[in-house]
Parts: sequence; C-alpha cells; structure tokens
Amino acid sequence: MDVVTIRDETIRLGQLLKLHGVAEHGAMAKDLIAAGDVRVNGEVETRRGATIRPGDRVEALGEAFEVESESAGEA
Repeated sequence: MDVVTIRDETIRLGQLLKLHGVAEHGAMAKDLIAAGDVRVNGEVETRRGATIRPGDRVEALGEAFEVESESAGEA
C-alpha cells in the first residue's frame, strides 16, 4: 500500500486526492467524491472537505493509500 506524507496534522480529502495523484485537478476530485467512489477507513465519504488525519486509509479508483505525518518517526 502506498503512503502519502502530509506536512500538517490534517488535510482535506479533495487536497489529498490531488496530492496522491488519484485526481489530476480539483474538479476531478470533486466528481469522484460526489459519485461515492472514495472510501475513507472503509466507509464511503461524500464530503470533499472531510478532514483526513495520519493513520487514515483512503481508497479511490482501485488505489489504496495510508496517510502519515511528516513528523512521524521523529522523537
């Protein structure tokens, strides 16, 4: 499974889909989410602005990836 590293403690779902490359642009992310084609932690998520945190697992277009914080592993 792929891992996507974010700088902050949270990221919005639409932004995450663009960051990972599942969506080429915001409109594509919006359409995927509205169509119910995105799952967060196994549940369909239809809110583009849903807050995603490190440890969350996202699935879209046959791709699955987990979110981690840039500071993960730092002590």
